[in-house]
Amino acid sequence: MHRLRTILLTGVLALAVPAPATPAGAHPGASGSTVDRAPGVAADLRSGGLPGRSTGRTDLLSVRGAGPFRIGASLTRLTAAGLIDWTAVDCEGVVVAGVTGEWAGVITVAFRNGRLVEISTATAPPRSPAGASVGMSFAEVAQIYGARGEFIRNDAGDSTAYLVRFGNRVELFTGHPIRPGVGYFQVGLADHVERAFRQGRPC
Repeated sequence: MHRLRTILLTGVLALAVPAPATPAGAHPGASGSTVDRAPGVAADLRSGGLPGRSTGRTDLLSVRGAGPFRIGASLTRLTAAGLIDWTAVDCEGVVVAGVTGEWAGVITVAFRNGRLVEISTATAPPRSPAGASVGMSFAEVAQIYGARGEFIRNDAGDSTAYLVRFGNRVELFTGHPIRPGVGYFQVGLADHVERAFRQGRPC
């Protein structure tokens, strides 16, 4: 799932963000996914392409969410509000989506059973409430969180990430494919975000 999300997010960033964006790390993905554009996005495209990134309101990503994209929000309601651009059906029925408005080109979102369970970014900003972001070294992130966070390894033992728990939700910082440091920042439900990192995906 993550490779699909990374490829789609990197493509959107290349179109929507004039400044260089940090690409996400390589993650296991799914083959045969389908991508659809939500109704109502055509009007945005006719008026000048993908929505550009705003500079003062897209700087914070927390376990509660980002702007109107709140963990637990309904895919149906966000789509009806014109906030979803494209969708891709991933393995295990998870729906990955791009967004419109000021967060376009900044985040991707994932839904399980129609509810938002993950928000991911490969850019900086946004930052976490504690001030951590893509582009930092893992030592810098660990210094920010201290005893609140921990380094974890996936079940295969071939990848390390930095995890911060907030009840049943987490912040997860994973690596970059070609340079040291954080390349991908995710927030959401632990049983989705953390489990996906630890176990990978079957497709």
